[in-house]
Amino acid sequence: MRGVVTCFTGIRKKDELTRLVNLIHSMGGCIRKDMNSKITHLICSHSGGDKYQYAKTFRLTVVRPAWVYAAWERRDELQFRATTDDFSREHKLKAFEGQKICFFGFPTDEHQHMVDVLLSNGGVPAELDDPECSHVVVDEHTTQTKPEPKNHRTHILKSDWFWYTIQNGYADEMDYLFGDYLDSIANTPNTDRRDSLPISFNKRKRKRFSQRIQFEGTPIGSGKRRSSVSDAGLLSVSGSFFDCTTSPDKLETGKLHNEVHIETPAVCETTPAKKSMRFNHFMDFFSTESNYVGILDTIVKLFKNPLEEIAETNDALLNKSEIKSIFNNFLPIHEVHQSMLESLRAIQSKWSEDCLIGDIILQHRDELTKAYPPYVNFFEQMKETLQQCDSQNPRFHAFLKINQTKPECGRQSLQDLMIRPVQRLPSISLLLNDILKHTNKNNPDYVKLELALKSIKEVMMHINEDKRKTESRMAIFDIFNDIEGCPPHLVSSNRSFISKCEVTELSDNLSGRGDSLMLYLFSDTIEVCKKRSRAFNTAKSPSSTKSHKHVKLISLNAIRFVIDITDSPRAFALLCRQDKEKLYSFTIADDETDKVVYLKLLCKQMAENACRTDTVSALLSRTSQELEVDISDVNLSTLSKAFKLAARTRQKVGRAFSFNKTPSKLKRAVSTMMTPPFGSTNSLTPASQLAQMRLASCANIHEAVDEEGNRSSSPSTQSEILLPPLSVQPMRKNKSSTLGVVGRL
Repeated sequence: MRGVVTCFTGIRKKDELTRLVNLIHSMGGCIRKDMNSKITHLICSHSGGDKYQYAKTFRLTVVRPAWVYAAWERRDELQFRATTDDFSREHKLKAFEGQKICFFGFPTDEHQHMVDVLLSNGGVPAELDDPECSHVVVDEHTTQTKPEPKNHRTHILKSDWFWYTIQNGYADEMDYLFGDYLDSIANTPNTDRRDSLPISFNKRKRKRFSQRIQFEGTPIGSGKRRSSVSDAGLLSVSGSFFDCTTSPDKLETGKLHNEVHIETPAVCETTPAKKSMRFNHFMDFFSTESNYVGILDTIVKLFKNPLEEIAETNDALLNKSEIKSIFNNFLPIHEVHQSMLESLRAIQSKWSEDCLIGDIILQHRDELTKAYPPYVNFFEQMKETLQQCDSQNPRFHAFLKINQTKPECGRQSLQDLMIRPVQRLPSISLLLNDILKHTNKNNPDYVKLELALKSIKEVMMHINEDKRKTESRMAIFDIFNDIEGCPPHLVSSNRSFISKCEVTELSDNLSGRGDSLMLYLFSDTIEVCKKRSRAFNTAKSPSSTKSHKHVKLISLNAIRFVIDITDSPRAFALLCRQDKEKLYSFTIADDETDKVVYLKLLCKQMAENACRTDTVSALLSRTSQELEVDISDVNLSTLSKAFKLAARTRQKVGRAFSFNKTPSKLKRAVSTMMTPPFGSTNSLTPASQLAQMRLASCANIHEAVDEEGNRSSSPSTQSEILLPPLSVQPMRKNKSSTLGVVGRL
C-alpha cells in the first residue's frame, strides 16, 4: 500500500478500526482523520455521509474494509499492489450499500424493475412501515400526498434521486425532497406546471380551447368526417410534442410551448375570422411538423449532446462508437426538417389562399431522399445497440430513466422517440392529401401539391426498395456464415438474395440420391448445399459444425432449361451447360413452397440476369420417362442411408470402447498363413473360399500337381468351377446418357 492515503467513515467498532489501522500501517499506507486533497481511498461499510459525498465528487476510490483484509492476505506476493483496478474493483462500495429503500406509488412492473436495480447495486428493499427504512422513493407523477413512514428520519424523495445516484454514484437527498416538490406545485401557476396535474385537467383545457375556436368562427368540419391525423393535429396547437399521438400519458407543458415557438395569438391576429378548411389542414401540417421538430430537438439536447460531452471525460456513459451507431443517421433528418419548419412558419405568418405549400416539399425532395433511407434501413441495428447498452450499462440505463421523467420527453423512452422518423413520411402523405382535397383546382398550389404528394410517395418507395436491398445483402452474410466451405466470392455487393428452397435430390450428379439439399437463389447464381443431419452430429460439438455444407455453385448463365416434371407434383430438373451437359433433378421437400411459383421465379431471375424480356422460354414441361429420371419415393434410400450411418456410428463407438483395437501379432501371422497354396480365390464365393482355406504348411505338392492335371484333362470339372454370385461380381454402374436426354429435349 505504498502511496495509499486512507480515511475512515461509518465504522463504529473500535476494535475493528484499530485492526484496520495497524494493517494499513504494516503494509506501508497512511491514514488521515479528515478528507483532504491527499486522500486516495475512503474506507466505509455503507454509502452516504459527508465524506462519502466528498469522495464521489472528486472521484476517489471508495472501498469496503474487506479491501484491507484481502490485501493483507496477499502481503507476501512480491509484485502485488493493492491499488490495481482489478483488485480494487472486487471491493468497491456499491451505490446503495447499507441502505433500506421503499418504492411507493409505482406500477407493478416498474416497481419490480426498480427493486431488481436496487438489489444489483447493494441496497435492500423495505416496506413503508419498516422502522429501519432509510429512504422512500415516490412516483411524483401518480402520488399527490406525502407518505408517512414510521421513522421520522426517513428521506422521502422523488424517483430522480434513485436514478441520479446510480448514474453518478451519489445524489444529495436535499435536492430531491418530495415535500418541496408538492410545495412547488401548490405555489406555481397551472400554466407553468401542467405536467404535474391529473390528466382530467388537460381534458378540461382542450374543451375550453375547442369552445374558443368555435366562438371565433373556425369551422370544425361538421359536414365531413376528418382524418385521424388532422383531428390530432388540431389539438396540437397547444404546443405539446405529443398531443398528436395516441399515447395517453403524453401531457402538455408550458416549457414545450416556449421551445416550439408556436405563436397562437399571432395566428388569430393575422388571419381572418372565417378560416377556410384549406387553412385548417395547413395548420394541422404546421403543428405536427413543429411537434416533430421539437421531438428531434429533444433527442439532440437531452440525449446526443450530453452523451458526447460525457464521452470526452474519463467517466463516459457510452464510448464514441456506440454513440455514433445510435445517432449517426439521425442528424440529416433533423437538419432537413428544421429547414422545412422555417418555410412553413413563413407561410403561417403571411397566410394567403394562393401560398405554395407543395413547393416546400418539392424544394426538400432530394434532401429527404438522402436522409431517410440510411436511418430506416439500419433502424433495427440501432435499436439493438440501444437495447444492449441499456441492459449492460446500469449508469446509461439510469441516464435514460432520468431523461424519461422530464416533461420534454412526455414520459417516453429514447427508443420510443427514435421511432418517430420512421412514422413521419406516411403522416406527411396523409396531411398533404387532406390539403389537396380542400384546394381549388384553379389554385396554383393544386399542381404543386400533386407533385409534392407524388414525390413523397416516391421517397417512400425508394426507402422500401433500399431497405429490401440492404436486408438482402445482410442475408448473404448470414448464409455465408451458415455454410461450411462456402466460396468467399459468394459475398458480393452486386449480388442480392432472392429466395431459398429445400429439396431432395433425385439424381446422383451432385450429392447423392435421397440427400436433403438447400437451394439458395441469388440474383446471378444458385448455391447448392447439403443439410447436415442433426441426429448424427450430436457427438460433435454443436458450435464446431455449421448446419450446411457446400456442394456446388451454379451460375444462372449456365442453366439452359428449367424443366417441370409433369407426372410429379413436386419434381423438377435443371439442365446445365458447363464442361458438359448435366441434368440435375430434385423434388421439393418444403410443403409451403409451390413448384410452379418457384420455377417461374427462377426463370424470371434467369431472364433478368441475361437482360432478356422473355421469361418463359427457358421453362419446359417433360415427363420423367422422357428425362429418364426415377421419381419414385426416395424415402427408402434415405432410410437405408440412415441405417448405414447408424451402423457406422455403432462401429466407431464399439471400436472406441474395445480393448482389442489393434490385431495381435498371432492374429496377423495366422491371417497371412491362411492363404491358398496355389492360384487365386477371386472367382470363388466367400463360402467356398473359407472352405478351401488351410495352412500353407499343410499343403502337399503331389496333391497340387494331381489336381492341376485333373482340371486340365477333364472338361467336366471346368463346368463345376464355382462362380461368384451377381451380388459380389464387379459391375460397372449403368449411367443414363445425358446427351440422349439433351437430344430429345
